Amino acid sequence: MASNKELFEALRLLEKEKGIPVDYMITQIKKAIVTACRNLYGGNENAEIKMDSEKNTFSVKLNKTVVEKVEDANFEISLEDALLISKRAAVGKEVGIPLDPKDFGRIAVQTARSVIRQGIRDGEKDQMLVEFQSKAQEITTATIERVDPATGNATLKFGKAEAVLPKSEQIPNDILREGSTVKVYIAGVKETERGPRAIISRTHPDFVKRLFEKEIPEIYDGIVEIKSISREAGSRTKMAVFSEDSEVDAIGSCIGSRGSRVNTIVEELGGEKIDIVLYSDVPEDFISAALSPANVVKVEMAPDGSKACKATVPDGQLSLAIGNKGQNVRLAAKLTGYKIDIRPESGFWGEDEEEEEAPSAEALE
Repeated sequence: MASNKELFEALRLLEKEKGIPVDYMITQIKKAIVTACRNLYGGNENAEIKMDSEKNTFSVKLNKTVVEKVEDANFEISLEDALLISKRAAVGKEVGIPLDPKDFGRIAVQTARSVIRQGIRDGEKDQMLVEFQSKAQEITTATIERVDPATGNATLKFGKAEAVLPKSEQIPNDILREGSTVKVYIAGVKETERGPRAIISRTHPDFVKRLFEKEIPEIYDGIVEIKSISREAGSRTKMAVFSEDSEVDAIGSCIGSRGSRVNTIVEELGGEKIDIVLYSDVPEDFISAALSPANVVKVEMAPDGSKACKATVPDGQLSLAIGNKGQNVRLAAKLTGYKIDIRPESGFWGEDEEEEEAPSAEALE
């Protein structure tokens, strides 16, 4: 068994630099040698390959059947020649003929290189998949490798893996500079022909949720629960929170003293407004809270049991309840899961279907 220290040192260096296990690469090299044997020896791929990375040893043997008369030298060996290799050789048995990797020639070398390169690529893909999957549905910090000046898409580096943050998944106020770091939410992992691709975002509602989990100990510990989130990235987020412990101020825990806790998150989001409201199992109460900062006089649920309601607000707070371009009522509807029709307390629009109706959350989308 010949020593091949340089080969194994190269493999160990690849493991260190690329994160690909030596054992994985050895497996690929063995496959390459089998392929080379098949090409060089008329289809005989009955090769015995031993590689020991600890002892830096490497040997290749091609097994042939011992026969009295050789008809196919690629698969057979005469008893006379076999006895020179092994004293226990006998007709009908196999003998391993030592091969020198140098004798494989140009085809063997090219095949080995090709398979090793593919093996390295596959190994890198596997490593990327593991890395992305371990961080799925979580926030991670990445380094900005480059920003495409034409599209605004940013290529980010996560350890040894890369992913693209599309312009559409960036917060409108984001200023991404090459070489700086940015927090992103890994929404999922998609398998493609080019390998695993992380779906990353800064506009996803769960990005805000994970920020609160990291910043607010009561949320991280499960004392305060985030029940739902609706978001229009870069502009406004509504978040409903709740605690089973009556002694805990769920909203106050999220805001912090003088807004210290929530302000940290607002800063990360580039000044995005965040409304934190109290969740309730009673739909009328939850809908009233969701329309904050407007005060709600009453909420009437749809008589047919559908997820729709009419919310009555003081005349002077009608615009506040609806919000700029309908944003407040739209986010409230997404937060609660109910279609919300806003009504002024004076009944200006009336209650009859024939009369002009107030805008609903759906109409304002």
